[in-house]
Amino acid sequence: MHLEPGDLYEKLEFDKVLELLSKECLGELGVEQVQNLTLETVPLIISRKLKEVAAYQLSIEENDHFPLQVYEDLSKDLRMLEVIDFVLPVDGLQRINQVMRIMKAVLKFFTTSRKEIYASLFDIVREVNLDETLMEAIDKVIDEKGDIRPNASPELAIIDRRIKSKMQELDKVFRRLIGDYRKKGWLSENVESFRNGRRVLSVPAEHKRKIRGIIHDESASGKTAFIEPEAIIEINNDIFDYENEYKREVYRILKDLSTTLRPYGPQFAIFLDIIVYLDVVRAKAQLAVRMNANMPKLKEGAFLGLQTAYHPLLFLKNKQLGKKTVPFDLHLIGPNRVLVLSGPNAGGKSISMKTVGLCQLMLQAGMLIPVDEQSEMGIFEKIFADIGDQQSIEDDLSTYSSRLKNMRVFLENADPKTLLLIDEFGSGTDPKIGGAIAEAILREMNFRKVYGIITTHYSNLKIFAFKTKGIVNGAMTFDKETLSPTYEMKVGRPGSSFAFEIAQKSGLSGKVLKYARHRTGANEKAVDELLIDLQREKKEVEERLEKMDGQQKQLDKLIKNYERLHRELEFQRKKFKLEAKEQNLQQTARENKKLEKLIREIKEEKNLEKAKELAAKVRTERKELNESVSDLREDIYTKTPSKTQKPIEVGDFVRLRSGGAAGKVESINKNKAIVLLGALKMTANLRDLVPANEPLDIRSSRSIQADMLTEAPKFESKIDLRGLRKDEALRILESFVDKALLNSTTNLHIIHGKGNGVLRNAVKQKLGEYDAIQKVWHPEPEFGGDGATYAAF
Repeated sequence: MHLEPGDLYEKLEFDKVLELLSKECLGELGVEQVQNLTLETVPLIISRKLKEVAAYQLSIEENDHFPLQVYEDLSKDLRMLEVIDFVLPVDGLQRINQVMRIMKAVLKFFTTSRKEIYASLFDIVREVNLDETLMEAIDKVIDEKGDIRPNASPELAIIDRRIKSKMQELDKVFRRLIGDYRKKGWLSENVESFRNGRRVLSVPAEHKRKIRGIIHDESASGKTAFIEPEAIIEINNDIFDYENEYKREVYRILKDLSTTLRPYGPQFAIFLDIIVYLDVVRAKAQLAVRMNANMPKLKEGAFLGLQTAYHPLLFLKNKQLGKKTVPFDLHLIGPNRVLVLSGPNAGGKSISMKTVGLCQLMLQAGMLIPVDEQSEMGIFEKIFADIGDQQSIEDDLSTYSSRLKNMRVFLENADPKTLLLIDEFGSGTDPKIGGAIAEAILREMNFRKVYGIITTHYSNLKIFAFKTKGIVNGAMTFDKETLSPTYEMKVGRPGSSFAFEIAQKSGLSGKVLKYARHRTGANEKAVDELLIDLQREKKEVEERLEKMDGQQKQLDKLIKNYERLHRELEFQRKKFKLEAKEQNLQQTARENKKLEKLIREIKEEKNLEKAKELAAKVRTERKELNESVSDLREDIYTKTPSKTQKPIEVGDFVRLRSGGAAGKVESINKNKAIVLLGALKMTANLRDLVPANEPLDIRSSRSIQADMLTEAPKFESKIDLRGLRKDEALRILESFVDKALLNSTTNLHIIHGKGNGVLRNAVKQKLGEYDAIQKVWHPEPEFGGDGATYAAF
């Protein structure tokens, strides 16, 4: 990844994002990884990292606690463990045990259902094997407080019991001696103390010769002696020996435990690496929740297509202050690759440009960004930025000279995989010369097919962008009525600096402004006024086009509904006629039975001529009626379908005209077809089959399979998803929309509640998968606002 200049992170404030990320980490190793976060250029790697963060974000939003805890660095312990016969201290063993406990909890978290819900996170630990007997071995030796268990071995238990027994004996003898000497007045007020690890008596100096024993120490004043009485010397010696035995046994136990763990050192290192990796993923997810961040759609190669984009740091700051942050859309369509952004000072040009750069850095660092999830973003291998004061005292360069130096470096390295960000392009020198040089540099950059955003006030650059393929103008809008910026971006037209309007608002006198207008010259003033008028007229045209577009969509929908209703009416008319004919056929059949009975009677009477005449008449009438019914059925089921319907072929999915499940055509023989319905086969006439969608692969018992004939007569176009989990709500919503399509419903009302917006965004994304849905919107506040979504077909 090639970044220019060297302080690009500071220029785009990515260093502040990393600082916020560091504060979310649970361990120092996680902080180190965040500070050295690498920018990826391989789409598959970026996509995997984004999915991992999105999965962890989902666990946070669903309050499904992921069991990651505070951990410590094992690197030094593992290096020591590699040394043969090295004995790990208790705190080192505790650190290893803690890492194994965290890994055990993480593996336990992934139940069967969670493996599917958090598949991206599960892939991180999918190959991990944890031998829990190692944890049991450590727990057998060390307790929760980090102390050696007295029963860590049979030998240690015996020694511990002996020490306790001797301590009880020592305490008994000591209390007896204290009682005797106190009666004799040989002890000071502070009866006992410890010296050199021994229990001693505090004896005034004048009585120290009266008590037989070892004098271990005297007070600084010499008035008190600390004596170990002769009666307890042997007991203290025994305790000392047992304590040394205890230490030797503890050392042996720790040595054996270290030997047991030594072969698993590389595995412990893997555990630690996974926990650190998950710690960074967790930090990214926590920050994503705070930023209301999403995962955009990744596109191959370089591309810019942001929707509802916020500057991450500005969004957090305004969120804390309770202020609104104005988002923007930036979608460079077709050959357009470079946006020349103009508009008033303090109107948001630089913030918008920095937003693009910062979001791109975050994305390629595997972080979710505060944009709509329908945004589309590409991958860049080079990011160049020229922002702010570039003056260099060390290199004896002015601001403009330093900027020219940056331009030279950019031109030497720019290619189609470069993202270029330049603020106040051409400023810092004479406007005419600076503008000309800037235009020449922009021309060369465009020739190299870079992507980028350039902010400027120069009219020549706006005109150049208007005339040059690959470059498009953009503007930060300005409210002339309030004389204040709106912070909204409009791509496709240049913007005015509104210098005179802003100056007027600041309180400059009319005389001063009149002189300034005169000095700008007619051409400059005309260009600026033309841009102002163009902005106003463009806005009016856009509003009209938007209104006409809505009317056209409504008209198309009405025409579509009319054509559908006309076809259905014609079909029903012919179907009713067919049913009447079939009823006549059934009536004729009943009458034929009577005629046949009459014929038999005539035969019995030997009147054969009359019988033949009646039989011929019956056969003729039946044939004519059958032909009439067949012709009508053919007319309904063969001629009624749309003229655009293609012939049925092998491999197509079809269903019977009379309704029922869909199946796949296995073979066709003349006018008949064999259709596979699951494990069954059905033979049907081609004229009785109509094309159908491929059957849904229904996995849930709650899913609904519906067709035209099994649907209920009335369809409720309103559904309430509140209180449901995201995956369950989406399954029910999908079935609901399918039923709406089958029932030719024109409008849907979906209630999902406001909450944190997860379910609202999921509903919006799911509705976007249906081509038949023409419009999706939120109703007015009195009808639910953001807590409900309307959709129209």
